[in-house]
Amino acid sequence: MSIRESHHHEHEHEHEHEHGHSHGPGGHSHPTGIKGFLYGLFVPHSHDAADSIDDALEASTQGVRALKISLFVLLGTTILQFGVVLISGSVALLADTIHNFSDALTAVPLWIAFVLGRRIATKRYSYGFGRAEDLAGLFIIAVVAISAVVAAFQSIERFFNPQSIHNLWWVVAAGLIGFAGNEIVAIYRIRVGRKIGSAALVADGVHARIDGFTSLAVVVGAIGVLLGFPLADPIVGLLISVAIIVLLWGTVRSIGRRLMDAIEPELIDRARETIEHTPGVLSVPRLQLRWVGHRLHGTATVTVADTPLSDAEKVAHEVEHRLAHELPNLDDLTVRTVTDANVPAPGSHHH
Repeated sequence: MSIRESHHHEHEHEHEHEHGHSHGPGGHSHPTGIKGFLYGLFVPHSHDAADSIDDALEASTQGVRALKISLFVLLGTTILQFGVVLISGSVALLADTIHNFSDALTAVPLWIAFVLGRRIATKRYSYGFGRAEDLAGLFIIAVVAISAVVAAFQSIERFFNPQSIHNLWWVVAAGLIGFAGNEIVAIYRIRVGRKIGSAALVADGVHARIDGFTSLAVVVGAIGVLLGFPLADPIVGLLISVAIIVLLWGTVRSIGRRLMDAIEPELIDRARETIEHTPGVLSVPRLQLRWVGHRLHGTATVTVADTPLSDAEKVAHEVEHRLAHELPNLDDLTVRTVTDANVPAPGSHHH
């Protein structure tokens, strides 16, 4: 049973931005300077997701809209690039165009996963289908890894059989089109992905950004050739392949953690603090949260004074109510109350 229906509209977004994030000693340390810039560009962290949308359907609708719009932008980019290919007859460019087109299609499994995630839980899938999203994230990682390997092979081949690139200015133009289209999509997907708490959508955004830089590499290679340095093309291609593999690690980690039920420690801290400040709660012996797709599920055991059951239930209800505000993506939290007279050993289940 969702903990939000009863109070969903009570005070809609009363404290939407009240809570600042303290990234103190226990917070996240991200690299700074040039490395930090690159890190932020290619390893966007999705841990600000807790301040996001509290209606599961609305979150999923926003995710699907982001995929739909970005798919059309990428298809438009591909058509423009293909037009330039026809005019210029450039092989390097054709490769980039096909690559961009096939990569645009990784949005499709993610789209399917978002739609699947809305389905009601069944007897077999009693937690629902939210995880499909993280599996789609794995698929995106695989596609990016394959494209890095293919790019590396092509570059190595061009070292031994340098191709003469014709119509260089056309190549530059199309590469810039590819970069612009992908970067717009990347910014958009990453922004929405963070907002709804979807690691897979952020991964797809990073993927678009990598593609944009691949297109930019085509441009740099072409300019190198124009300046009379024909090896610029394969060298840049190889560098990009290496960069993709390095950048992929951040995405592998974020999707892998989701599949392993890892949760950002600061979310646990925020939830624990909220529960501890609820009137009637003496302590929180146990608290677990996990992501299922872009929604949070969890269980909590709270200790209350030795009071009648009805009072304990009121405390539990208040805990749910407060957490629904503190963590808007929280869909389901099971609260179990124990009295301080007989705090059970972990693992035993009596009230």
